[in-house]
Amino acid sequence: MPNAVTSSFCRLHAPAVVCPLGDDLAKVATRLFAGERGLATSDAFTPGRALPLGQVVTPLPDDGDWPVRHRSRNNRLLAAALERLAPTLEAFYQRHPGARVGVVLGTSTSGIGESEASIATQQDTGELPPDFRYQRHEIGASARFVAERLGIDGPAYTLSTACTSSAKALTSARRLLANGTCDAVIAGGADSLCGLTVNGFASLEAISDAPSQPFCDGRQGLNLGEAAALFLLTAEPGGVQLGGYAETSDAHHISAPRPDGDGARLAMQGALAMAGITPAEVDYLNLHGTATPLNDSMEANAVAALPGGAHIACSSTKALTGHTLGACGALEVAFCWLALEHGRLPPHTHDRPLDPALPPLALARAPQAKRRPLRYALSNAFAFGGNNIALLLEKTP
Repeated sequence: MPNAVTSSFCRLHAPAVVCPLGDDLAKVATRLFAGERGLATSDAFTPGRALPLGQVVTPLPDDGDWPVRHRSRNNRLLAAALERLAPTLEAFYQRHPGARVGVVLGTSTSGIGESEASIATQQDTGELPPDFRYQRHEIGASARFVAERLGIDGPAYTLSTACTSSAKALTSARRLLANGTCDAVIAGGADSLCGLTVNGFASLEAISDAPSQPFCDGRQGLNLGEAAALFLLTAEPGGVQLGGYAETSDAHHISAPRPDGDGARLAMQGALAMAGITPAEVDYLNLHGTATPLNDSMEANAVAALPGGAHIACSSTKALTGHTLGACGALEVAFCWLALEHGRLPPHTHDRPLDPALPPLALARAPQAKRRPLRYALSNAFAFGGNNIALLLEKTP
């Protein structure tokens, strides 16, 4: 591809997903559209308190022969996703030899789980284990690992903005394409379950001891999960395009969202405006939907305040996978991609009555039969500190 050519195209090729619903895209789609939870109960991180967790059970690549600085579960999740992305990447290189490829990833955990184990060893023995490497849990470790593994020497960096990290990675990748810096970008994110996140959210009293119930009466909080989700983004027409995005910041509170959801509404409106469409044209909205009392209230207010928003078919897929934190933005964009490709809606899975105090939303019901072809899907991602991102996908001929 020629150098320094700007493009308005941002094609999202088929995602590579390793998550609690599986690692094969067809099987993930089957469970997604059936509204099947991928949670298992475990007290691995909270001894004496069994919690539903979205754990990845897919066998992951062995990291025994990797450089020690790269050995982490987070990178093993990424390596598994890279294996599934390889055919798409190889086909792109065959079409465009010499293309300039970048890497932009999001994470909030990196390799902190391995550092936890090393610190536990230090407490027992007085010394860190010989294989301890600080680089493993640096936030930038994810992008360095992928770039080194693939031999990529273009831009490679990691973003960490809590639960919007991988959504922000996708918007950053789109900008690299639009300004001509890259011809293609590998973008997405990964987060692995570890004691820091599970106990951290438990200390915030944000975790439910039962499967989460987004937007339901008496909801108790979220379930945590882990995943890796990667896309190849190219400046090519056709397929599913990332047609719009917008980012806002409420700066309302360090962890609580702005109650009226105005920043979230502005993000959705900005993404629609960038794509040049109205809310009435959106076929599906993937809600951030964490099942915490404050988030769901804020998001319901935001969607209801969007002109026509109350009529957009929507669901929260975190009931199926758990909240995968830094990976959730890319994972849920992948679910939107599947919705557009299959012409089906991921149903809103819940076992309790909906909260009558919330503005009513057009929640998708299960089972969902194949619908008319879908064209537009919107995905929300919100994070601590009032960081809001909305991404608009369009299926093109």
